[in-house]
Amino acid sequence: MKPFERLAEAVAPDGTRLVLFRHDGAYTIRVDGVELMSTRRHASEDALATLGCAGLETRAGAHVLIGGLGLGFTLRAALSVLAADARVTVAELLPEVIRWNGEPAWGIATEALADPRTTVHAGDVGALLREAEGAYDAILLDVDNGAAAMTTRGNAALYRDAGVRAAIRALRAGGRLAWWAATPEPAFVRVLRRNGLEVATHEVRARDGGKGPVHVVYTATPH
Repeated sequence: MKPFERLAEAVAPDGTRLVLFRHDGAYTIRVDGVELMSTRRHASEDALATLGCAGLETRAGAHVLIGGLGLGFTLRAALSVLAADARVTVAELLPEVIRWNGEPAWGIATEALADPRTTVHAGDVGALLREAEGAYDAILLDVDNGAAAMTTRGNAALYRDAGVRAAIRALRAGGRLAWWAATPEPAFVRVLRRNGLEVATHEVRARDGGKGPVHVVYTATPH
């Protein structure tokens, strides 16, 4: 049996420890021993980009904000559907996660990070949202396991009224919001709707070919 290699670790601002492992060519990030993400299971992270960027494929100068780099799959998927003059800003709170993705020896997301359309912001996506007004054509948020924060308790603010309103203000006219969640979040849907959003729920298997657990992508547009 091939061993699990412990490659690196990072500590979130609230003390939560994230550990990067490699096993049989696949990379996994775990939190307190629980798998948070894996290069073997990323279909729902791809779907976050394709659903969230729907309609932007040919829009000139589209600007997309991604909250949470993860293992780079949402970034890669967004780049694959956006035009050559698009821009993608990725906000990642943990500098270590950015380094892991860009490490040439591991090759996790080196090409996506080197794409000239990509800008990486090492910091809180919530701060970017609060500072922006009409800046983005799409905002894709995958900063945690959903509204019930797993890695950083502060992430939960993005799923409350103030966080949702900040995301709405940061959208350009005709823009779209999208959130990834590990499980259905009916209370979060109510938050979205009471803030004037039309919401669609998409259930997506974690692995290609309709395999693995079912994750959820919520897309929303202002009325």
